[in-house]
Amino acid sequence: MAVVETERLGQVLVVRMNRPERLNALNLEMRTELAETWTEFRHNDGLEVAIFTGTGRGFCAGEDMRESMQRGVPGGQRPAIEDPFMSGALEKPVIAAVNGYAMGGGFMLVERTDLRVAVREAVFEVSEAKRWLLGGYNHGYVANLPYPIAMEMALGFRFTAERFYEIGFLNRLVEADQLIPSALAMAEHLLTLPPASRVNTVHMMRQMRPTPAPEMQRLAGALRDHGAKSDLMESRAAFAEKRTPNFKGWDNPEDRYPLPALDTVKT
Repeated sequence: MAVVETERLGQVLVVRMNRPERLNALNLEMRTELAETWTEFRHNDGLEVAIFTGTGRGFCAGEDMRESMQRGVPGGQRPAIEDPFMSGALEKPVIAAVNGYAMGGGFMLVERTDLRVAVREAVFEVSEAKRWLLGGYNHGYVANLPYPIAMEMALGFRFTAERFYEIGFLNRLVEADQLIPSALAMAEHLLTLPPASRVNTVHMMRQMRPTPAPEMQRLAGALRDHGAKSDLMESRAAFAEKRTPNFKGWDNPEDRYPLPALDTVKT
């Protein structure tokens, strides 16, 4: 059984992650097949719009913790080939059809799409604060959300699909049996537009998305090293073993302060 399934509906390609027993967690096999699928979609002149969804209760649970524990390295292993969806090289619009849990890396897949439809039962979480030494500071900023909501996202709180719809992160909120039909209706609208208008407008809108300034990215890099690196694997081990984590925090308690700051991070 393929971990990524595709279905062609005219000029629309439905891309479906298919590891339902793992809530479609991203292991190397799935990352590789997604990269291959998006590459084929990008270069196929007969396909213009994609719908991205999952099988079962989850859209995507993000990093496959079991694989991380086996490798002994935090974070997902990247495929050997470029994934144009993740790199930004994909010039065609992608519609998310969120069928369930979108957590961590799964949330980031939704975040990279251009239009978003979700079932009412879907749950979203930016999980970096639970797995790394810095929370997802940039996600609320990229989404143009108010500071307290961006802070809530960065600190790993969970969001219902209804709340995300209310704050404008989702375009449509539907019943489960209307998920793919609603996404298809959006795709069909896109196909009524002049081709150049569709391509140029999607490109322009993507260029206008906010990006943290270089100095903020440098500070984030320093903060990712500010703490005990052993906590990275401890968070994953505790998750895999279904127990309370035993975090160290800092190798030396005196390292807690002072924190890196904008004026102390080198360019």
